Amino acid sequence: MMETMSTFPRARRSQLGYDIEQVEDFLEDARRAYATDARAATAIDSSAIRRTSFGMQKGGYSPAHVDAALERLEEAFARREHERGILEHGEQQWYAKVRERAQATLEQLRRPDGERFRRVSRISRGYRVPEVDRFAARVAAYLEDGPDMTAREVRTVQFDAQFGGYDEDEVDALLDTVVSLMLAVR
Repeated sequence: MMETMSTFPRARRSQLGYDIEQVEDFLEDARRAYATDARAATAIDSSAIRRTSFGMQKGGYSPAHVDAALERLEEAFARREHERGILEHGEQQWYAKVRERAQATLEQLRRPDGERFRRVSRISRGYRVPEVDRFAARVAAYLEDGPDMTAREVRTVQFDAQFGGYDEDEVDALLDTVVSLMLAVR
């Protein structure tokens, strides 16, 4: 019996990996979206790729390999979105929109420690406030001065939980915006 080729290396049979069928279905949808006219908006964009998640299964695809491929795919879609934005709006207007989004993000990041994001109730868990504040200060410095920071750092940052911490959805949405901004100006 011949074994079929896998798109990605697989986890050991006893270890969890990404659901193979879900990954393959997503990749096929992404291929179709990318094959459309570069000027047309598609259902899959860089932001959708960044938010994609897959179920887990024993012996599934290696998460590290799939995640690396998703990063490359996200960057390819972001380049197309950048090109489409310049075609549709002109270079000056495109960069003006990016600067406007960066300024709004920076305003939120400049808020005082403990006040940058909405807090969850004292009986609910959210992101640990001091950790988020430290990372937010690094991101603000990046947006102001451009010190080295990568989209991968922002994508993969993790925060511990605490009761009464920052609202995870709000923090994640801002981090998503930061990655989008980083990719928009590449």
